[in-house]
Amino acid sequence: MNEAYLTGRLLVASPTLGDSNFDRSVVFLVDHDESGALGVVINRPSKIDVGSILPDWHVYSTRPTVVFHGGPVGRDSALALGVLLPRHDALEDQEPLGFRRVFGRLGLVDLDASPEDVAAEISNMRVFAGYAGWESEQLEEEIREGAWFVVPSVPEDLFQEDPEHLWRDVLRRQGGELAFVATFPEDPTLN
Repeated sequence: MNEAYLTGRLLVASPTLGDSNFDRSVVFLVDHDESGALGVVINRPSKIDVGSILPDWHVYSTRPTVVFHGGPVGRDSALALGVLLPRHDALEDQEPLGFRRVFGRLGLVDLDASPEDVAAEISNMRVFAGYAGWESEQLEEEIREGAWFVVPSVPEDLFQEDPEHLWRDVLRRQGGELAFVATFPEDPTLN
């Protein structure tokens, strides 16, 4: 992976981002290269149960077992992220059927594959409706403007049982200035 690219990292929305689609959002970057970036918002659970859309996958979804709002683009499509079991630590291991590695043991789950086959290889899975996308250089410009904080991800970020607190939790664990940002009120103009 080119070090200039951010695949596998988190984008944490600045309190001053100014886009209601991403207010206090945490985005996991699934793909980032010279042509653009694609990610999913990982802290916006919906009220729609996975079983109502993908009944075969419900039992394999990590709690809360709802579909997450992955972003403003393609909301009529679903994608799933999962984490491979530790026996797949070696990056040169062949990927199991129905799984495409993104970063470390994190990857995309093929929702058209047999749920039983994929579930035998992963420890967690979450389903997202929609995604966030950026054209070439668009994300880089937003980062330069201070719209996003770029921080390392850990697999637990994607599968938290209480995702509503993820924005603050991720910022706090960074320490320093970013930990201070976690204390900003919902409406920064009131500060």
